[in-house]
Amino acid sequence: MTQSTMRRALLLAAAASSRLAAGEIITLTEGQRIEAPVVYERPTAIYVDLGFEVVRIPRASVRSVEKPQEAGAAAQAAVSDTDDLYSTAHLPVATVKQLTERFGEGVVLVSSPSSNGSGFFIHRDGYLLTNCHVIEGETRIAITIFRDVGGEFRREKIEDVDIVATNPFLDLALLKARLPENYKPVLTYLAADDKLRDGDAVFAIGNPLGLERSVSEGIISRRNRAESGLAFIQTTAQINPGNSGGPLFDARGQVIGVTNMKITSGEGLGFAIPIRYAIDFLRNREAFAYNSESSVAGFRYLQPPGRQDPAAPDLKAPPRTDP
Repeated sequence: MTQSTMRRALLLAAAASSRLAAGEIITLTEGQRIEAPVVYERPTAIYVDLGFEVVRIPRASVRSVEKPQEAGAAAQAAVSDTDDLYSTAHLPVATVKQLTERFGEGVVLVSSPSSNGSGFFIHRDGYLLTNCHVIEGETRIAITIFRDVGGEFRREKIEDVDIVATNPFLDLALLKARLPENYKPVLTYLAADDKLRDGDAVFAIGNPLGLERSVSEGIISRRNRAESGLAFIQTTAQINPGNSGGPLFDARGQVIGVTNMKITSGEGLGFAIPIRYAIDFLRNREAFAYNSESSVAGFRYLQPPGRQDPAAPDLKAPPRTDP
């Protein structure tokens, strides 16, 4: 399709929208507005139902996509807080670049003496979610936040971090960091519904192999892949060690999963814990409260070193004494 042909199609769609039933409100880069149901979304385009035809609109030609109740109101007005340390929001569809700029600062590096992973803020008082396996067996937990100062991100390590609750079966952990007084964390919003579809666009933000604040984009390969008695989200977004505990976002910037594993023998085979499990974990966090006085809390047992001499030991030889 040529540029002029595409422009005529978009103008026709804008003119036809006045005759359609209510749907999302699509504002084009040239200012035209279309009110029509969005029937499918891809990273490069959205598809709207004009009643007589489904029209493909390239993302590059879309300024914003809003629900009718969101039009003319700030996105913050659609935010709903809960008593369970998380919030939800009805957000318009946006590009990965726009959503990364908005929510990227809410993703942190989680570190312990034995491993590094990712996490993300869910509450203004410093509560964040991560994977249980990122902090399991450790008590010395730290996070590194990335503060946007004058358009540049600055690293700041916070070592005063408490473990609030853990669930090894779901591989989830709730942490609380004591944040600087002048720091207001960027919060992520958990998806309130479970309307995932195979092929939906998603993206992840994390710290794979220590490469801080890396963004990877993909789709949902399977929304409910069964593994070890749980249903996981399978995605083509690249997931690597260090991504564990980071958020998996949808095209609206809602967190739909917590990334936690990949198949190392293949490519594009990443997995995330569905956010409904995380919401249940938060609602029942008292049942999974961390017990610092447990006999195994904070202990990490290392494997003994292997034998250096491959030959069979001589049991009759006298014990060796070093000079």
